[in-house]
Amino acid sequence: MPAPCIVIPLPRRDFDPSEAALSWQLLRQAGLRVCFATPDGQPAEPDPLMLSGEGLDVWGLVPGLRRLRLVGLLLRARADARAACAAMLADPDYRQPLRHERLRVEDFAGLMLPGGHHARGMREYLESPTLQAFVADFFASGKPVAAVCHGVVLAARSKGADGRSVLYGRKTTGLTWKMEKTAWDLTRFFARWWDRDYYRTYLEAPGEPVGHMSVQAEVSRALASPEDFLDVPKGAEDFWRKTSGLHRDTADDLRPAWVVGDGNYVSARWPGDMHGLMARFIGLLKQA
Repeated sequence: MPAPCIVIPLPRRDFDPSEAALSWQLLRQAGLRVCFATPDGQPAEPDPLMLSGEGLDVWGLVPGLRRLRLVGLLLRARADARAACAAMLADPDYRQPLRHERLRVEDFAGLMLPGGHHARGMREYLESPTLQAFVADFFASGKPVAAVCHGVVLAARSKGADGRSVLYGRKTTGLTWKMEKTAWDLTRFFARWWDRDYYRTYLEAPGEPVGHMSVQAEVSRALASPEDFLDVPKGAEDFWRKTSGLHRDTADDLRPAWVVGDGNYVSARWPGDMHGLMARFIGLLKQA
């Protein structure tokens, strides 16, 4: 029998390469087939800044200095994720994605929602009524769902038959405001002075408090209670590794990961949680 297929929807461009590629790689290593879907049925393009790190420093517009990276090395995808992304881009299933409109719950064993932050490409993904309807139907089916970073926003915006978010009444995590603001401050104050809000997908309207349109704030508004958005509690084991932003998990060391599970749904914050997230997701898939 063919291996069951896990679907990863993507925008046309600017998705986070680590979150998509590490998911693909770890699912494939577990013996699962991974399918992709894009708005137009053409292969998606990852955020180039997250791959190279070039253009994330204050001198990023200077041709001779562009390859010199400081902030860029801190924010770009790690070497293993870049290698996984290169392999994913050559995968036949990646090269021949489905259209979003052709997605049917019955065709897949699981759903993975990666993130990305660049507004240029990600808003199309986050605001798609087609994807939101598909995500809602997938949650209703009881099949396993995983989401990370801005992928949790897509889940939060997907509404069930009762008109509420599919995350209403569930526990979740996602990109925390602390993490989002730290990366935003790095790029707007010390790097991309010509594109200061590169790291924010949505900015606050006049009169809204700073952070109102962050991932954590928007997702929390869709939940039964803001307390259902779970961050690493103070005093947790390996708290520093999990919250400093300096450590990312690996197949051999899951200590930096923070993953929240609730029934058939698992969520994580950022690329540094991907091995932990996929371990939990693969466990759900095996149970199913």
